[in-house]
Amino acid sequence: MAKVTKADLLASPANFLALGAGSGLAPKAPGTFGTIAAIPLFLLMPQSLPVYLVIVLLLFVFGVWLCDTCANNLGVHDHPAIVFDEWVGYLITMIAVPRSFWFIALGFVLFRLFDVLKPWPIGMADKRVNGGLGIMVDDVIAGVFAAIVLQLILLLMGTFGVTLDALGYGQ
Repeated sequence: MAKVTKADLLASPANFLALGAGSGLAPKAPGTFGTIAAIPLFLLMPQSLPVYLVIVLLLFVFGVWLCDTCANNLGVHDHPAIVFDEWVGYLITMIAVPRSFWFIALGFVLFRLFDVLKPWPIGMADKRVNGGLGIMVDDVIAGVFAAIVLQLILLLMGTFGVTLDALGYGQ
């Protein structure tokens, strides 16, 4: 099989999207760069929770096909450059989260921690599920875990009447 170049990868629309519009081609930490590329997507998402959830669900379904297609094109399951799963995982992390710098950054850190450390059941799903679903599912679970932590932080802040303004950070 001939060596696949970056130009070949980006020439296919499916590969281009699966590779996070090229963000997954970073020579080091492609998942981190892919997650960074997801931040503008989050900021462009509608603030209506039902609409947000429908879009994330559609992106997940599309991502299963997209990541499977790209993995088949590359001949490698879950190639590190495939970062569309990070996009969806980060968007899951940020469900119903304020659009402040601090929460965007905290969501980023939490998602990356869960995605990199892969605690149970994330690691198990990563090893046992194949194809496009396998590429997507570990990041979806990491996003759910990070979202739960963010929602607990928001709940605790609300319980104690703490706001970012009160902490001197502003929104």
